Amino acid sequence: MALLYEQISTHVLDEIRRGVLGPGDRVASEMELAAQFEVSRITSKRALEVLREAGLIERVRGKGSFVVRRLPDLDRISMPLKGRLRPARPYGVPGAIALLVPDVSESYGLELLQAIEERCAEHGANLIVRRTRGRQTDEEQAVESLVAMEEVGGLIVFPVHGDFYNASLLRQVLDGYPLVLVDRHLSGIPVSAVHTDNVAASRALTERLFELGHRQIAFVSPPPLNTSSIEDRLEGFRSAFADRDPASYQAHHLTDLRSTLPGSFTAESVQSDLELIREFQRKVPAVTAFVACEYNLARMLDRAFGRERSQVISCFDSPGDPIDGPPYLHVRQNQTEMGRQAVDLLFAQLRGESVPKLSIIPFELVDAQHN
Repeated sequence: MALLYEQISTHVLDEIRRGVLGPGDRVASEMELAAQFEVSRITSKRALEVLREAGLIERVRGKGSFVVRRLPDLDRISMPLKGRLRPARPYGVPGAIALLVPDVSESYGLELLQAIEERCAEHGANLIVRRTRGRQTDEEQAVESLVAMEEVGGLIVFPVHGDFYNASLLRQVLDGYPLVLVDRHLSGIPVSAVHTDNVAASRALTERLFELGHRQIAFVSPPPLNTSSIEDRLEGFRSAFADRDPASYQAHHLTDLRSTLPGSFTAESVQSDLELIREFQRKVPAVTAFVACEYNLARMLDRAFGRERSQVISCFDSPGDPIDGPPYLHVRQNQTEMGRQAVDLLFAQLRGESVPKLSIIPFELVDAQHN
């Protein structure tokens, strides 16, 4: 019995032989063939690649697949059509996979990138990296251009912070394109995601501050809307207070800081956030500790309070210092394991295997040596 991709390629060959498709005619797309034959887009993509290598169609980036103008001798082509696929690359191993990431830094992202690159090499695939700089328009354009590249077999995406979901990303999810998200998930969207349990991590961080004697604590972040990592960290922070006496323990929030968002770091935005932090402290002087949703905001708090600060600052992630130790009590995410699992999940999809929609990576709390 012919394999699924062979059945599709043979079907298209039969249409060419019968004249249903003539030279220059458009061939059904990967998505259309996948729907017609009830297969994955991996299978339909392979079928079109077989047709291309057999010299029957040409694939034009951004436009689709077309029957070649000068057809070979169809009588010499055997069925089922197997083409001339290079045997050196096994089925399910693409020439490359692509990583979309807002940016990388020592505090977060660099270890993740290194782990993904090393795991791709172990799988025998190259890695293409595109920085989206935190802009949804750049992310949308990158998704469209990478999906159109024949050598790219799937995407690993670190979604940008935003008030709405990326339409291009959602379209790939709905089309069944091999895709894994890292660091965060898209609420209500059925796509494989690998990230830290941010609710549990934020709760643990807040409870550690309780253990240190703090009762009035503030959560600091950019606007949380539609950024699952921030929404979950805020939820974890609030949950830590749920079973505490509200007469003694009070949660506070400062969630409209914007200068640390990608593309928003300007002298004006930094000054504005510093003033918001100082004004907040003047209004709520009882706050003695802060939970910052990221390392750069912890630095912002430090700068706002100055060298004589009495408040304790905690955060997610920190580059630390090999000599002096990490400057803040913080959650350390296991970026290496996150990157490895993301690549493994993507290759499992490429092999046609079922993968979990959510993979949780363990975290650890790291105490400050001087805070």
